[in-house]
Amino acid sequence: MNKLFAVLKREYLQTVRKKMFIIMTFLMPVLMAALFFLPALMMERGMGSKKITVLDATGQLRAAIEGQDKTDEGDIEIGRGSKDLPGQVQMKYVDVTGQNADDAAKPYLQQMNAADEKQRIDGVFLIPGNALTAGDAKLRYFSRSATDFITQKRISDKVNRGVQQYRLAQRGIAAKDVDALLKNLSVDSVQLSKTGEQKKGGAANFIVGFILVGLLLIPSFVYGLEIMRGIIQEKTDRVVEVLVSSMSPTQLLVGKILGVALVGLTQITVWFLIAAGAGLYIGTVGAMAGFNVMQFIRPMTFVYFLIFFLLAYLTYVCVYAIGGAVCNSEKEAQQLIAPITMIMMLPWFLMAGLITNPESGLSVGFSLSPVFGPLTMYVRTLVSEPPMWHILLSIAIAIATIAVFFWVTAKIFRVGILSYGKRPTIPELMRWIKVA
Repeated sequence: MNKLFAVLKREYLQTVRKKMFIIMTFLMPVLMAALFFLPALMMERGMGSKKITVLDATGQLRAAIEGQDKTDEGDIEIGRGSKDLPGQVQMKYVDVTGQNADDAAKPYLQQMNAADEKQRIDGVFLIPGNALTAGDAKLRYFSRSATDFITQKRISDKVNRGVQQYRLAQRGIAAKDVDALLKNLSVDSVQLSKTGEQKKGGAANFIVGFILVGLLLIPSFVYGLEIMRGIIQEKTDRVVEVLVSSMSPTQLLVGKILGVALVGLTQITVWFLIAAGAGLYIGTVGAMAGFNVMQFIRPMTFVYFLIFFLLAYLTYVCVYAIGGAVCNSEKEAQQLIAPITMIMMLPWFLMAGLITNPESGLSVGFSLSPVFGPLTMYVRTLVSEPPMWHILLSIAIAIATIAVFFWVTAKIFRVGILSYGKRPTIPELMRWIKVA
């Protein structure tokens, strides 16, 4: 046992004393915050303005295009009244009544590729002549970008509102009453707990879920790679031969895994302390403004995080330890581990569906399955209240999976760390498990 703790201590201190570990521990929260907020800030500053020519073959929608719509200079209108990415759209209205819409559009389409930047326009929005009367009429938007859906949505909303106003006016309803009649009502998302407590739901919970799951998943893979690299390095330097002469391979394996696990927990603890300080400040400011931050995060969230972080870490790290034991170079190990990693990350690829529908058969099945259980069950505890027996069963299955993985890993590790040359095949690995 003393030898095991000696390995654990060495692995832990060797990592936490590095300057890069200290720097990244405090820099990572800043980088993650930048990852979330910098793209939005860059888009806000860099979208600029767009020049769009609207060709109206009906001749009746000038007021809708040139009317007093404040969204032209402010927030983009998605649906009605909601806000999205900022930017400016300068729309020029052209009445092409009585003309063939396609023929009328040709000179403006050529203007989109004009050599003179001052003459160049960014898009052409074409309203057909039957837009006011035909229910199957098609609006068309020409743009140099195939993904300019924000501008398209913004203009189409204005045009459709104008079409609705015209149609209702033809039925005796005043245009000034249309906005009041067609105004969408906002929806507040509320989560109802089993005790009847009402908590705020919606997009904020979705974002919080993604952030916390990322904090759970990423360190597990990062430190799994560290173990794999460490084992390969010790094999290459023949240090492992000295180590196993004074302790059992199992002691060496468990010591390395637990040592790196403590490194991960140390880093996570620092991140949580930073988050707690920021959360305390935001919570205080929010409370003064009548906003309850705890409606998004519960105290049990952090308890579950610790439990499922350890379970996920110990599940994934065994796979990386096997990769390091059976391979002779990091390149070989990455080739072996890459397809397995893709399979283990399947819950992450399905994260949007798991968060939005945590009680579906897929979510429940993944949360109660080996390997995928810790990550998926943690997602369910974040955004819903799964039955306690689901949580306990998931933990039990994860512990059983870890026990099996440790048993298999220890057997392969015992033979693999002293094996050099060609990487073993699957049948050879099975023989190692039998003979070890």
